[in-house]
Amino acid sequence: MKAKSPDALKQFLINQVLLDPNRLENERLEKELSYISRERVNNPIIYVGMGTCGLIAGAGKTFKAIQEYIDDHGIDIELIKGGCIGLCSAEPIVDIQLPGKSRISFGNVKQDKVQYLLDEILNHNIPDLQTIGQYKNDISQPWEGINPIFDHSFFSGQQRVLLDNCGLIDPVSVEQYIARGGYWAFADTISSLTPKGVCQLIEESELSGRGGGGYSTGKKWANTLKTFSDQKFLVCNAVESDPGSYMNRVIIESNPHRLIEAVIIAAYAIGATKSFIFIRQEFKLAIERLEKAIENARGYGLLGHHIFDSGVNIDIIVKRGARAFVCGEETALNNSIEGKRAMPESKPPYPSEKGLWNKPTIVNNVETLFNIPLILKNGPDWFKKTGTDNSKGTKLFTLSGKVKNYGTIEVPMGTTFRDIVWKIGGGTSGKQKFKAVILGINSGNYITKKNLDNRIDYEELKSIGTSLGSGGFVVIDESTCMVDLAKYFTNFFKNESCGKCIPCREGTARLLEIMEVVTQRPGKNNHFQSLERFKGVMQLRSLANVMRDTSLCALGKSAPNAILNTLNNFKEEFDAHIFERKCPANVCRDLRVFSIDVDLCTGCTACYKKCPVDAIIGSARHPHFIVEEKCIGCGLCYDACKFNAVLIQ
Repeated sequence: MKAKSPDALKQFLINQVLLDPNRLENERLEKELSYISRERVNNPIIYVGMGTCGLIAGAGKTFKAIQEYIDDHGIDIELIKGGCIGLCSAEPIVDIQLPGKSRISFGNVKQDKVQYLLDEILNHNIPDLQTIGQYKNDISQPWEGINPIFDHSFFSGQQRVLLDNCGLIDPVSVEQYIARGGYWAFADTISSLTPKGVCQLIEESELSGRGGGGYSTGKKWANTLKTFSDQKFLVCNAVESDPGSYMNRVIIESNPHRLIEAVIIAAYAIGATKSFIFIRQEFKLAIERLEKAIENARGYGLLGHHIFDSGVNIDIIVKRGARAFVCGEETALNNSIEGKRAMPESKPPYPSEKGLWNKPTIVNNVETLFNIPLILKNGPDWFKKTGTDNSKGTKLFTLSGKVKNYGTIEVPMGTTFRDIVWKIGGGTSGKQKFKAVILGINSGNYITKKNLDNRIDYEELKSIGTSLGSGGFVVIDESTCMVDLAKYFTNFFKNESCGKCIPCREGTARLLEIMEVVTQRPGKNNHFQSLERFKGVMQLRSLANVMRDTSLCALGKSAPNAILNTLNNFKEEFDAHIFERKCPANVCRDLRVFSIDVDLCTGCTACYKKCPVDAIIGSARHPHFIVEEKCIGCGLCYDACKFNAVLIQ
C-alpha cells in the first residue's frame, strides 16, 4: 500500500471506514486496513510488551537494548511499545514480524539476549530461546516447526474476546484500533440507533455487571434513560484495589481505545454528555496511555461537540483517585469526583437515581464496559452464545499465586475451577499440593478441593455460598497457613477502612487483635492472656456476623469473610493454633519452635553464623543446640542448614 500522509490517513479512516455503512462490501478495503493494523508489513516490526508487568520484569531494558541494536546496525525497523498479552510469567515478551512472515513471539527476553535474538531472526533463523508461538493467518508465511501461539497451554483453554487486541497493537494508536474494527460500533450506533435501542440491545444480550453485583447492565441503563434530568453522568470505575487483581489495569494499558469507545457508547445510551473515568492515581502507565488515547480519539473527532455531524455531544474526563480501597465503592467514588472525602453513603437512593451532584449517574466497571462495543458490533445473540444459561459471555481473571503459568486470562462463563488451575495455570508451581483458590480477595471466598469441578456461573457459585468476586484468582498450596492468610486480609481491611461506620472501624480492629493473639504464644508472667485469648476466639464468629450484617458498605461487609471461610473450610488449622499452639504449615513465626537433631548436625556452623540473636551454641565439627528462650523464630537457621538437621515443631 502506498503510504498516506497523516491527514489523508485520517480522512480515509473516517470517511471510508467509520462513516461508510457499506465498508464490508469494499474488497480493497480489507487489504488496506491490514497494512494500517500492521497485520501486513513492508519492513520488520518489533513489539515489546511494555505493560506494568513487562516493565517490572525488565522490558524497559530490553526495549533499550533493541533500540541500540537498530541504531548500531542502521536497520529500518519499527519498534513499538506494546501492551500485555496476558502471559505475565513469560515477561519480557518480544514479538517480531518480518515482511511476508508470521509474527513470532519470544518469552523471557532479557537485555543480554537481544543481540543473539535479532542476529538470528533477522537472518530468518529461529534462535534457541523460549518461543511462545507464532500468529498464523492467511496473509503470511508461517515459520516452520513453530506452533501457533494460541495452541500454548496457557491460551488454549481461553476464549479471548475482551483481550483480543491486548499485546497485539500499539495501545495508543487510534489508526491501528480503527483498522482492527474499533470505533465502528460507536459510529454505527450514533447514526442508526436511538439511546433506547442501545439499552434494549444490551438488555437483550443479558450482560450482567462484572463488578461483583451481577445486575443487568441493560436494565440499569434503561432506568436511568427514563429518569428525567437536565444532566446525567456516566462513570467508569477503574479503581481496582484488591490485592492480586489487576486485569482491568492490564486491559486499559493494552487497549485504552476499547474503553473509550465503550464509555462514549454507554454515555450516549443513557443520555449523558459528560463521563468520567475514575482511576487510582498510582496507575501511572494506564493513565498516561488512556490520556494519550483520548487525545488521539479527540483528534479524529470521536469526542467533543457534534460528533460526526450527528448532534451527539460526549466528552471524557480522567479523574485520578486516592490510594484507598473504599474509592471503589460507587457512592464513595462519586463523593471523590465531587471533591469530597471518599466515604460511602447509605443506599437507596442509588446513584442511578441520584448520583454525582444529585444527578442520575451510571457507574460501570471497566470489564463490563469492555463488552459493550463487541455486543453492538456483533449483536446480542453473538454474546449469548458464550456462557451458561444464567451467566453469559466471558470473564477476566488475574491468575496468580502458586501456579506455573500466571497472568491475565479470559474464560467463558461455565469454565470449571479445575480447568483454570491445571489446564491454563499448569498446576501448582512447587512440590506442595493444591490447597484452595481465593476467588476475589475482597470477598475472601475460598474454593477448596470439593468445589474444583463447580462452574464459574453466578447461580452455581451462589449455591455453594460464594460469589464471583472482583476477578482475583489466587492459587494457594499446602505451604500456606490459612490462619495467617485470614490475619493478613483482616489487617488489610483494617488499614483500608474509612472509619465512617462503627461496625467496620471497630470490628476490623477487634478481629485483628483476636487473630494476632491466636498466632502468638502467651507471654510470660501474663496470667490473664490465656483467658483473654479464649474470650476472643469465642467472640470471633459472632463479631464477624455482626459486621457483615451492619456495616455500611461492601468493605465492612467483606472484611470478616476470610475468617468465616477459614472457620468453615479449615477449622482444623484454627484448632491447631488455638488448642495445640502450633502452625501446621510452619508459617506463623511466633508459634514455631526450632531444635537441632544432633545425629544429623555436622557442626558446620552455618546456622550459628546466621542466627541474629546468638540463640545457637556449639563449636565447630560438634553438634549445635538452640536456646529456646533466646530464639525469635526467624527461621534463618532452618534455611541455612544443608543437612536437614534443623527441625520445626
